[in-house]
Amino acid sequence: MYVITADQVDSRSRPDIVAETVDDLNRRYSGRLALPVDRNAGDEVQALTAHPDAAVDLALELTRHDAWSVGLGIGAVRTPLPKETREAAGDAFIAAREAVTRAKRAPTRFAAEALDSAQAAADAEALLNLLLTIRAGRSEAGWELYDLIVTGLTQAEAGARLGITPQSANDRARAANLRVELAAVPALTRLVARADDGDGHAVAEPRTERA
Repeated sequence: MYVITADQVDSRSRPDIVAETVDDLNRRYSGRLALPVDRNAGDEVQALTAHPDAAVDLALELTRHDAWSVGLGIGAVRTPLPKETREAAGDAFIAAREAVTRAKRAPTRFAAEALDSAQAAADAEALLNLLLTIRAGRSEAGWELYDLIVTGLTQAEAGARLGITPQSANDRARAANLRVELAAVPALTRLVARADDGDGHAVAEPRTERA
């Protein structure tokens, strides 16, 4: 299983965005979550999913606007699951806590941990950090094109929607490294899946109590 624990950056000096983020993520990811996204420890958001692609998507979404430090924890979760994510426990939650602590000190504000697959998690973290570094330099024009392409539109269709020529759309996609990202995400998803020991539904008693 995969746990995302995200801590709001500078929460003491910024408006609280936890509630709106929880509502938005639950609306957009409801069919891919094991439990609803939940507020945890005041200014944290926590999500649980059995799908590696959803875990990657959540990490990319939460790191996009520099508002969150994001930890991805990979591993077993105690069953039966409770009604709320913040009441759940297991290795994946311990790993997510370790990851978000490291993420707060990382330039990309992301880290990944897996108690039983440390190397696989480190490999996934390294690739995702490369991707985040690329995304950090993307212009607003590049993001406009990206947001349309990820809905399923072709580059030409997205360009037409934006009122630009196919050549302009191609230039914008190249400057934004969209093809690099679209090729990297499936590879990253496979790495994340491997870090879960090949069984996204594995369960175990947690090694220690959650903080």
